[in-house]
Amino acid sequence: MTAIYLLSFVLFVGYVGWLATRISRYSLTEWLLTSFLLFTGSVILTGFLLSALYLTSTTPAWAAGVFITATVIGELLRRLVPDRTPFSVRQLLQDRRQLLSRWYWSLRPYVKAIFTVLFVTLAIIAVTNLLLVLFTVPNEWDSMTGHLNRVMQYIQRGSMRHFGGTNWNMDTYPKSVCTLQIYSFLITGRFESAFRLIHHLSYWISIVAVFGIVQRIGSNLTASFFCALGYALLPNFLMQAITTETDIVLTAYLSVLLYMLFTYRQTRDSRYLYLAGMAFGIAYGHKITFTLLLPSVFVIMLYTVFLAPDFGQFFGRVRRLALAIIVGMCIWTLPTGYLKNIEVFGHPIGPPTALKHQSVERAGSLPNLVKQGSRNLVRYAYDHFNLDGIRNLPAGVSLNVQMRRPIVWLEDKFGLRLDEETDFSIMPFAFNRKFAYYNANPYWGVFGFGLIIPLLILTLLGVARSVPHRYLGVAVLLHFAALSYSAPYDPFKGRYFIETGLLGIPFLALLFLSPRVSVDKPGRVAGKAYVGLITVLGCISALLCVFCNIRALPFSWNGHESAFTAGRMQQITVGRPDIYIPYSRFDSIVPPNATVALGTINDDYEYPLYGKDLSRRLITINPFEKGVQPIPKEADYLFFARSVITPQPGDLRLGTDTTLREKMTVPGEDYYLRKLK
Repeated sequence: MTAIYLLSFVLFVGYVGWLATRISRYSLTEWLLTSFLLFTGSVILTGFLLSALYLTSTTPAWAAGVFITATVIGELLRRLVPDRTPFSVRQLLQDRRQLLSRWYWSLRPYVKAIFTVLFVTLAIIAVTNLLLVLFTVPNEWDSMTGHLNRVMQYIQRGSMRHFGGTNWNMDTYPKSVCTLQIYSFLITGRFESAFRLIHHLSYWISIVAVFGIVQRIGSNLTASFFCALGYALLPNFLMQAITTETDIVLTAYLSVLLYMLFTYRQTRDSRYLYLAGMAFGIAYGHKITFTLLLPSVFVIMLYTVFLAPDFGQFFGRVRRLALAIIVGMCIWTLPTGYLKNIEVFGHPIGPPTALKHQSVERAGSLPNLVKQGSRNLVRYAYDHFNLDGIRNLPAGVSLNVQMRRPIVWLEDKFGLRLDEETDFSIMPFAFNRKFAYYNANPYWGVFGFGLIIPLLILTLLGVARSVPHRYLGVAVLLHFAALSYSAPYDPFKGRYFIETGLLGIPFLALLFLSPRVSVDKPGRVAGKAYVGLITVLGCISALLCVFCNIRALPFSWNGHESAFTAGRMQQITVGRPDIYIPYSRFDSIVPPNATVALGTINDDYEYPLYGKDLSRRLITINPFEKGVQPIPKEADYLFFARSVITPQPGDLRLGTDTTLREKMTVPGEDYYLRKLK
């Protein structure tokens, strides 16, 4: 049956591609982005419907259902498109291949050298990352406790209804991404790596969208490719390409939304307002942090849609866009779980504990929020001024420390107390962050502080003149501020700034569009040398991010084994090595098809307990803030932490590696196993 399901998947991808030819214009970028929108929109809607029918774990229902929803969505969009003539994708690919060849060979030697370095770097990374996605296992903290854990619960239960998990994320996070992961997992014959399909796809879709956005702004292939390649190598964006983190998927939706808005600005074709509304609804249904992007998105809408020559045109545009957004939110946002959160917890985000831990409520009074949020603004600015990737090496650390001495001196001179004030911080700010923080969660790296931020400043000061970039500059600042004031400082927050990076990366286009800063002209040796240096350092940074990522090492390095040769449990617990021994003992004792009751806590890894084939049934008996529940009769074993359940004679102590506890940010518990049958 797996072969049949895989065939249906291939046919579905081809089908949404065909539907996209009836909606998009003759553009490779637009066809890819429209296909992505149809693919995700169809799967998410199918998932909502199957959950209501308790068919979430039924693969044939998925295989057939996605075709039905895709047909309905595609037909509705087609009726809104004035030009309904489909085009040949094969001919489109041939045309673009020829265009790419002509463009590359027409470049000046300096520019050609830069692009050769960028393309070679991306090719190496692309192959490496694809292999890592296919032949290693996920091991991100949030997925081990929440994201993938709840996906398995939904599959076991046959529905995505609220059930009360150990970790609050299992019930409170929006469920749209779960539909994409469940579909990918089931349709590929329960292939675990398929959980990362949507995330890896989002990486490439975002790159394509950046290319398209810059094309709509400047109609310059060189500028568009430079921005797209630069974004592909931004450390924080690049690092999520092989993970199951949700931010990169939100970035893909945002990138499609921005592309549709900028394309509407260029064409005044209403189809892009409808597609923008669809992307808006899917993005908001994906993650509540899209709220923090609303001011930035509004600024872009102001430039691309709302500025009209008269009130009549303004009203018509607003009416069509507003209607599209309302419909999009009704279909893809409301069913995703926000309403259930309000019903259960009284808030769309989740329980009060979650709000106080990682939301604006932690700041207390408004004056304190302004004060501490302003500190966060400076803290994150400091965090962006790092040689991310390069400082994975000892020599890079030394260079990074020397480079940052002036700004550290400034902080002390002005008495900002960035590292001393901690009441609005999940973890305290530090000028020299721990390796574990910046290795897995970098920021923009050298491309950021070397090119993006300087060009943004030059634009806002009027040196580099570009109207769309001024609006983008305001959008960048608004999102930067939103991240700083909306939640406590978190050293792992580099991943949240990939959306800010999406808004900022088009500033690289000014190096080929703005006469005052362009490097694509004779002379300007100093400027060319500087851009060349930053480009080379950016490529080195990206390569080191991939090849020195201890969570997914392509090759053994610095005492850590390659992810390709390490055992499954060793890979999964690489971020929490103190729990490797108890989890390995559990895995060796408990049969793969056993039913296990879990007396664990919010921070415990539960996903590894499903086993290599993800075949064990796990039942939570300590749901978040509900207290310990009775052990279900169908349970064969009880896995528990001593802090949750008191051991009794006969229980097997699995333990935790106490020699590593002091090195752990969050140490593992003292684990036990009880045989019930």
